[in-house]
Amino acid sequence: MKIVLLRDVKGVGRAHEVVEAKDGHALNYLIPGKFAIAATPLAQKEAERRRQQRSDRAALDNALLAQNLAALAEAKVILKAKANEKGHLYDAIGASEIMRAVKEQARIDLPEDAIRLEKPFKELGTFDVPVSAHETFGKFSICIEAE
Repeated sequence: MKIVLLRDVKGVGRAHEVVEAKDGHALNYLIPGKFAIAATPLAQKEAERRRQQRSDRAALDNALLAQNLAALAEAKVILKAKANEKGHLYDAIGASEIMRAVKEQARIDLPEDAIRLEKPFKELGTFDVPVSAHETFGKFSICIEAE
């Protein structure tokens, strides 16, 4: 049976795709559970329109993110933290603190999970912060100074 998925369904397909499903699975689970509808010509046309909208929105988001990363690479982000005389921080600086500093100082919005740190920073100095979202990758520098 041909159906149009309304949401992503693991093992079946992504939202707004026209897929072939077994009759029992479609009639007993997907359609009653509001995961899919029957693939009428009108539903297929609507699914194609929504898929195109999602693709356009993703392209626009990627372009905006690339523009923000280019602006962020030129900006200087400075974080102040308490440290001992050897330059070790009392409290580590993680992605949330960096995100807050970027929004306040550079006035650039990044997606919540864009900053990809392997581990929080625990020392004073200048560091590169990797950023990735969707297919866009980049990095910017931060400077951690003592209070």
